[in-house]
Amino acid sequence: MAKAKKNNNSEEPIEKQLWKAADKLRKNIDAAEYKHIILGLIFLKYISDAFEELFDKLKKGEGEYAGADPEDKDEYKAENVFFVPEIARWSYLQSKAKLPEIGKEVDHAMDAIEKDNPSLRDVLPKVYARGNLDPTNLGGLIDLVGNIALGDAKARSADVLGHVFEYFLGEFALAEGKKGGQFYTPRSVVELLVEMLEPYKGRVFDPCCGSGGMFVQSEKFIADHQGRVNDISIYGQESNQTTWRLAKMNLAIRGIDSSQVKWNNEGSFLNDSHKDLKADYVIANPPFNDSDWSGDFLRKDGRWKYGTPPIGNANYAWIQHFLYHLSPSGQTGFVLAKGALTSKTSGEGEIRKELIEARLVDCIVNLPAKLFLNTQIPASLWFLSRNKANGKFRNRTDEILFIDARNMGHLINRRTREFSAEDIATIAGTYHNWRNPDGDYEDVKGFCNSASIERVRELDYVLTPGRYVGLAVEDDDFDFNDRFSKLKAQFGEQLKEEVRLNKLILENLGKIEMKNG
Repeated sequence: MAKAKKNNNSEEPIEKQLWKAADKLRKNIDAAEYKHIILGLIFLKYISDAFEELFDKLKKGEGEYAGADPEDKDEYKAENVFFVPEIARWSYLQSKAKLPEIGKEVDHAMDAIEKDNPSLRDVLPKVYARGNLDPTNLGGLIDLVGNIALGDAKARSADVLGHVFEYFLGEFALAEGKKGGQFYTPRSVVELLVEMLEPYKGRVFDPCCGSGGMFVQSEKFIADHQGRVNDISIYGQESNQTTWRLAKMNLAIRGIDSSQVKWNNEGSFLNDSHKDLKADYVIANPPFNDSDWSGDFLRKDGRWKYGTPPIGNANYAWIQHFLYHLSPSGQTGFVLAKGALTSKTSGEGEIRKELIEARLVDCIVNLPAKLFLNTQIPASLWFLSRNKANGKFRNRTDEILFIDARNMGHLINRRTREFSAEDIATIAGTYHNWRNPDGDYEDVKGFCNSASIERVRELDYVLTPGRYVGLAVEDDDFDFNDRFSKLKAQFGEQLKEEVRLNKLILENLGKIEMKNG
């Protein structure tokens, strides 16, 4: 993916400048509502640019486009381009940007696009004529978005718009805080999951897909590694319709087929939209410790091959749902609350034991605090494999890799931490070196350890990486006697100071008594 270019007059990337400008126009509108306003306009600009590029080719009628009708919807369908009716084209809307009724014009444009493109039905926001959005500010937003790809060739505009859309999703998630975490998994966490799993080819599934970040990053991973994007197909499910709409727009702006990204308000447990799917990769960030997952209705469900998950916590239901949807050689990587590594509540310890003894657990990564917007609950990454003896990687059937990344990452503000590209490369590289036949993996004290199943049994099937990796090398050089002597000396000095102060207080009290007496 090409980076959005920097403005010649500033060191800031254009997406940051755009965010600041858009945020100034927000005024009294809540971020949760405003994101649909601005992201809807970015999406509209994208499909209009793509349409106009093909429209110009059809109008010229040269080569394969000879005799084509630029207003024929089938011409656009054949090229996987959305048809944009005249009242929804960006040039038309920009010409109306200064009019008081611009909000109604944009809402009509969204309706018209949905009417001509069934795959976008009930996806686009119609929020532009509302009273809390000032027409002048809306006109300013239209001008702002209209300049996003200014100066770029139209062939690059989709890439730039996609980058801006992704950046804005992250900024809105930060602005919304806890609520933002419900639709957005931090980009560095998604990148780490994808870099570790390496989904080059096959079916990629996310049954709690949020705004679609796992899919976008999977496609980006393939493109970055000179693979063929068409070699993967995506499947997803989301129970929040508003979030599902964001996912559909996020994928469309990338040119990713989202026809198998489904919505229903019952969710993946009660109404699995992909019952027969066996995916090559499952990548997910399910809700942490979800107690409202309708587990009481699913006591006899066929997915619970390794044990029935407790009604009050969905963690082990999610794990088994992911496994249920894996192909015989499939792999899954997902985020889970750290408590699931040790919990023995309501049979969770027995389920974890069964997963380990079935040789499904491949790697566990302990994550640092403050990575997630919606919770302060410590988290971990799990990587499971249906076949740890397959020919693609070395046979690691009786081993589990533990990585402790709690000291990695850097703060981007007081509340939020993220991984750097170097952090991601270090963690993913460790996993790859461990599982690849020609890898040069070595245990590193305090960071990583390849433990035998027997060792995991000895530790009663606890999967906390800190129990396996030990102390870092520098901690092994700890001189207890020297440290104890220093602490003793410090304590002695503090004690002397306390005695001196107490003596002074007593002397002063004596003087006061003598004076009063």
